[in-house]
Amino acid sequence: MKPLPAHRAPGRGSAEILLALATLFLIGCGKAPERQIETKSAPVAVKAIAVSPAEWPVTYEATGTVRARTAAVISSKVMGYVREVTVRAGDRVRQGQLLVRLDARDLEAAWRQAQAALNEARSAVPEADNAVAAARASLDLAQVTHRRLEDLFQKKSVSNQEFDEASAKLKLAQANLAMAEARRKQLAAKIEQAQEAVNAADIMRGYAEIAAPFAGAVTDKAVEPGSLAVPGQPLLTLEREGAFRLEAAVEESRLGAIRLGQAATIRLEALDRTLDGRVSEIVPAVDAAARSFLVKIDLPPLEQLRSGVFGRALFAVGRRKVLAVPQAAVVERGQLVSVLVAEEGQARARLVTLGERSGDQVEVLSGLNAGDRVIVPVPAALANGARVEARP
Repeated sequence: MKPLPAHRAPGRGSAEILLALATLFLIGCGKAPERQIETKSAPVAVKAIAVSPAEWPVTYEATGTVRARTAAVISSKVMGYVREVTVRAGDRVRQGQLLVRLDARDLEAAWRQAQAALNEARSAVPEADNAVAAARASLDLAQVTHRRLEDLFQKKSVSNQEFDEASAKLKLAQANLAMAEARRKQLAAKIEQAQEAVNAADIMRGYAEIAAPFAGAVTDKAVEPGSLAVPGQPLLTLEREGAFRLEAAVEESRLGAIRLGQAATIRLEALDRTLDGRVSEIVPAVDAAARSFLVKIDLPPLEQLRSGVFGRALFAVGRRKVLAVPQAAVVERGQLVSVLVAEEGQARARLVTLGERSGDQVEVLSGLNAGDRVIVPVPAALANGARVEARP
């Protein structure tokens, strides 16, 4: 018996045909080149300025420290224990405000003693005045008696003895009046002396209360209640607010270049501020160790300014030619500093080295030449090689 023929699975041939067609289609697609459409972006309108040499001032820089124009170290004139301290470091005080109070019992006792001496001297005034009045009355009587006896003596009505006695009494009365008046003057001088002693004791008593000599700020406090205040020993340090200056050390070789009233630019890095100052004082003595002299520059009022702040003083000592561009033309990316130059319709980046700044201008030490057209300001999306349309 013959075996039956094998049957193929239905649809197998159709699947193979479809697979072959798909393969041919994919191969055909892979061989066909894809057409790319080239597009050109429109040029960016920018403003460009030509770089040209400019004259810049030559400056000399000196470093210094901000100090108060008026500062006072507060100390006691008398010795005594401190009873009260009414301020702390950093407090603002007004002129005449009480700062420190001392124990003044011994000064009070001295004042009372002087006052008692004055009262005693004044109490003797009525007695002295009465003595002067009595002496004057006796003199008047002696003068009248002397004149009467003198008339009688001329008429030979009294003896020489009687007239001599009257003359002696007149002289005695005159002497008594002069003595009484002298004692009254001495008493007046004693009263004046006692009054001066009271005034001195009162002044000494006033030294027990130490007040602010001017309005300002307390910058240092070196005393506490219970401490013994010794004459000349610092208790507090007071600085007048709103009046500061920069004390800068200038090389002795610049002695002839700095003059009174000269303008200076002050840079305070701690405050990130630039101020205009003016030389108000030049100390003529030169520090032999540092080979420099001190220049004091008045500063304008500034609320944040404090004594001790570091500062730099820039003095104009000449002029020089430089290439400068606006600060807005500089692009900084990390350590790289560049500008964009409009060149043949494109923005070309130039790496530059910068120097000093003056206002909104910055000096270019290298990377640019006179006549280069620098793009300013630099648009945010403008890149190196982009097409640009430079406009003046």
